[in-house]
Amino acid sequence: MASSSFWNKKKVFITGHTGFKGSWLTLFLTSLGAEVVGLSSHPPSIPNLFEQCNVAKECITIKGDITDYDSLLHALKHHNPDILFHLAAQPIVTTSYKDPIETFKTNVLGTVHVLEAAKHTESIRGIINVTSDKCYENDGSGNRAFVEIDRLGGIDPYSASKACAEIVATSYQKSFFHTNTQKLASVRAGNVIGGGDWAEDRLFPDVIRAYLQDGTLTIRNKKAIRP
Repeated sequence: MASSSFWNKKKVFITGHTGFKGSWLTLFLTSLGAEVVGLSSHPPSIPNLFEQCNVAKECITIKGDITDYDSLLHALKHHNPDILFHLAAQPIVTTSYKDPIETFKTNVLGTVHVLEAAKHTESIRGIINVTSDKCYENDGSGNRAFVEIDRLGGIDPYSASKACAEIVATSYQKSFFHTNTQKLASVRAGNVIGGGDWAEDRLFPDVIRAYLQDGTLTIRNKKAIRP
């Protein structure tokens, strides 16, 4: 793992920096001396960590959408980052049932746009593509944990979109990012825990809301397999 000094003065571009993970990543990297530029459409909830912690004062914020390729490419070339973190996504399973078109457009085509724009930005040396443990084919047995080499799949639109995003990333990694000048890695996040997460239909925020409201907690997908 790179030492904290590695990030000092590094130019970092984050898609989805107004989200829960993106906001924490921005705060963490800027605390290590990185110069962060973020591109996002809007914070995901009201309230949200980005506004509550005034993350905007720590970075340059570009209001944009990863489905707009030309604007994304312009932003990358204008700021010439060293490292790119791709977190922008439609992140909620229940929302994907309501709007599968937007989910696939953002999570799959958006990922293509980010990686293609990175390919054409010579300053970028490292790309970190962030997806989800939902990218695996889930048989619902609940009797074992996933491992990295398990088959990709997904029944709901969100999970399927994340599996597609992983296939896209692998294609770009083997086709374009296998040289010494640009490298691509993909990481798969499970349930994350931390202050400032007000998202709906997410396990830990739902637990806290049910407790504070003296309500009933509904556990979804009780037999889902986790890493």
